[in-house]
Amino acid sequence: MTFFKQIPFELFVGLRYTRAKRRNHFISFISLTSMVGIGLGVTALVVVLSVMNGFQEELRNRILGVASHLQITGPNNVLEDWRTLEQRVEGAPHVQAAAPYVMAQGMLSFGQAVQGAIIRGVLPDAEDKVAELGSHMRAGQLSNLKPGEFGVVLGSELAQSLGVVLGDKVVLMAPQGQFTPTGVVPRIKQFKVVGLFEIGMFEYDSGLALIHLDDAAKLYRMGETVSGVRLKLDDLFNAPAVAQQLGQRLMGVGNYYISDWTQQHANFFRAIQMEKRVMFIILALIVAVAAFNIVSTLVMAVTDKRADIAIMRTFGASPRSIMQIFIVQGALIGVIGTVVGAFFGVLIALNIEAIVPFIERMFGVQFLAKDVYYISDLPSKLMWSDVTVIVVLSFVLSLLATLYPSWRAARINPAEALRYE
Repeated sequence: MTFFKQIPFELFVGLRYTRAKRRNHFISFISLTSMVGIGLGVTALVVVLSVMNGFQEELRNRILGVASHLQITGPNNVLEDWRTLEQRVEGAPHVQAAAPYVMAQGMLSFGQAVQGAIIRGVLPDAEDKVAELGSHMRAGQLSNLKPGEFGVVLGSELAQSLGVVLGDKVVLMAPQGQFTPTGVVPRIKQFKVVGLFEIGMFEYDSGLALIHLDDAAKLYRMGETVSGVRLKLDDLFNAPAVAQQLGQRLMGVGNYYISDWTQQHANFFRAIQMEKRVMFIILALIVAVAAFNIVSTLVMAVTDKRADIAIMRTFGASPRSIMQIFIVQGALIGVIGTVVGAFFGVLIALNIEAIVPFIERMFGVQFLAKDVYYISDLPSKLMWSDVTVIVVLSFVLSLLATLYPSWRAARINPAEALRYE
């Protein structure tokens, strides 16, 4: 009894109305429907945003398996005295590793098959420090690229288009020609396929070939120069800030161009972020519709409790107290639906990689076929910041839905309400 004396009158009555068995069962049904709707909406929001976060992280990891966090290039794609630059940037804050590269275009042929490709000259040991290409090798190793042996590592789709396997020899034609008495003739060199990689991104798997840095320098007549230096950072999300710091650090040393992975793939990640925002808005509308069902619930509850409201008013309850009673009643519906929805949403998001295969085995379906999609598993990354935003949004919408019916309850005239009782 002491407990009930301590809690506010409005909270006690609001909780009492929520728990009490109503004479009008339809009101109870609408309340349950609102609660379930809010719960389903919150669950869907948490799961969908977690899956989109998972896809974004998976694609980002695959892109950065080939691309670098930062890239420093020179004018006309030529960087001189790169060793001094490499030593200078390796000592910069947040920079973990650096690797030189030569980037050029070429044409690969094998038999009757011909394919254009981006040719990247790398130092295998240094390349493994700035990218994760070594972990995506399907055959052979990146270390099989030896200077002077003219080996090449191809993307899986590029190798399939050419019809080559490990050990085959392909002809690489460089567009930069050499002058002969008969005219300009493209430089041609035979390379042996010593490895195959598969990133899972068609852009790279079908259009990238790796050769040793020394072999690229000879083929493209780069001499002691390279196209640029690739950098790996301790935090990839800090790339724009580090790029700005390096720009100030290298100011006056030479003419360099610094770009980070957010600039190189800006359109791609911007599109993913836009899709995430659109999905959030669409699913938030589901929560809003369920939350505003509380309006119907409370309007009918107010009509059902007119006599009770009139009696409380005659005993001294203020209009503000009456309003707070129904706000408590409606907010409780929203809180229960939000908490239950958030619980099941988090539970599904954390276990979706086990739930989806179970559903696929049970019904004999496959959501992401391996022969169509590169990502055959449904990834999920739960971000508690997203869960917090969803829970707060759901609660605020539920609270807003209680204002009008509560205001109507507070305006009830006790004399008129009791006239026909």
